[in-house]
Amino acid sequence: MVFAEVVGQQHAKQVLRQVVQGGRMPHALLLLGTPGSGHLPLALALAQYLLCNHRSDDDACGQCTQCTKAARLIHPDIHFSFPTVGTNAISDHFLVQWRTALLNNPYLDVHEWLQLIGAENKQGNITKEECVNIVKKLSLKTFEGNYKILIQWLPEYLGKEGNRLLKIIEEPPANTIFILVAEQSELILNTILSRCQLLKINPLQDKEVVEGLMQRKGVSRPQAETAAYLAAGNFNEALQILGLEENDHASLFLDWLRKCYKGNGLEIVTWTEKFANLGRESQKHFLRYALHFLREYLLLKLTGDGHVRLRPNELATAQNLLTIIQLEQVEQLSNIINDCAFAVERNANPKVLFLDASIHVHKILKQKTATAVRIAKR
Repeated sequence: MVFAEVVGQQHAKQVLRQVVQGGRMPHALLLLGTPGSGHLPLALALAQYLLCNHRSDDDACGQCTQCTKAARLIHPDIHFSFPTVGTNAISDHFLVQWRTALLNNPYLDVHEWLQLIGAENKQGNITKEECVNIVKKLSLKTFEGNYKILIQWLPEYLGKEGNRLLKIIEEPPANTIFILVAEQSELILNTILSRCQLLKINPLQDKEVVEGLMQRKGVSRPQAETAAYLAAGNFNEALQILGLEENDHASLFLDWLRKCYKGNGLEIVTWTEKFANLGRESQKHFLRYALHFLREYLLLKLTGDGHVRLRPNELATAQNLLTIIQLEQVEQLSNIINDCAFAVERNANPKVLFLDASIHVHKILKQKTATAVRIAKR
């Protein structure tokens, strides 16, 4: 992958290019960003830029032998480490799946990856055996390029096993570079953090997500804008929203609120049975949209500013709800939706789950809040 293929992140790209061109590449670099921000694609582009035989000031050439191998993720001097499942598992056991997944979508998140390798309800980790294997591989000489590069995705999964890498990170073999790609620095050992140079990767701007979707997926601008608004800087989330067959979660959510408010049992049961057939991923995106709507509704209610991340029809509905849903109810609704998201991740029965949630939402919407009482007394 070359820098030009990474969505947005112009500042980060410039910093990385200057570091390489100035001969100031640290032996351990930590790219810290939010999911879908592009920190893993940046790591791939940086590795290819370092190994390229004919790199320019702006990017790798993309044509030399080093570039073609790096682009296919088969360069012998680029090593990968990532969360796996199994007591003694190492990343090398999953390289075929890893290459396929990354070539398909370098913005993937850890949940997608773990499900792809059959984790189901198992926890991902980076094992002791993986750390031993890393030390062994990096102790060898380079095969073709000028550097040996380890890209470790999500070092927070190391846990205490990270202690096994402290010495090689602090005193690496000649021409060895660690590129750590992390999302939660508080879960990484401080002794590892102190040995790395940090570069923070900000969430993508909406306009960057829109342009990226239009270029890569050929979708119309309105489609891309809708996905970007809901994804909130997460390019992987935007890709998933576009990929869903049924992605008009706005209509579905607002229809649910109306049925819950009316409290017609037959309508609620019918809605629940239809919703249960959508599939788990669609249900998860529906719940993410619901939280997105409530967040934007809260901003609208507190500020009165119509410049919120809602489409015109959604904004009109939100404005109509201002006299119905008070601040206390927004918090209660958010708690219900978060509980549903937690249960969906753990394969709860969707019919039972959302029928129960619908009943609770009906009670919340019909209750007299303290705010409503104060308004009525005025």
